[in-house]
Amino acid sequence: MVPTTSLLLLLGLALLAPGLSADQCVLTGNWTNDLGSNMTIGKLSSNGEFAGTYHTAVTTTKKEIKISPLVGTQHNNTQPTFGFTVNWNFTDSTTVFTGQCFVDEHGKETLKTMWLLRSHADSIDDDWKATRVGTDTFTRLRKRWE
Repeated sequence: MVPTTSLLLLLGLALLAPGLSADQCVLTGNWTNDLGSNMTIGKLSSNGEFAGTYHTAVTTTKKEIKISPLVGTQHNNTQPTFGFTVNWNFTDSTTVFTGQCFVDEHGKETLKTMWLLRSHADSIDDDWKATRVGTDTFTRLRKRWE
């Protein structure tokens, strides 16, 4: 009877293992993009919501860049899709990001995103130039000793 119980336990663990695999992409943590901007994403809530901060390396304003808050949601699966909004603290702009978290065969996590940046327009006549679109690729920011 004991060997059967052990076999069932091993079988059960093997069935659960795909959900615990190294291929799981996790948004929580520190990320940097191809332009040198950094963001930190906090712990994911049970309903897929998260909050964090974004420190951009690029801007069109002459104002001092400040760390700005972000809020978002993600689907809870192996390589989740997600979206988040950054409400810039130093300018009258808001950016929304949407993307997906990928893990390659070596375990490297990458966030592929597309964004819309909406700047303040002084009038409806200036609306045509108030929205920009772009893409960013983020990689996990590692500490030097990792």
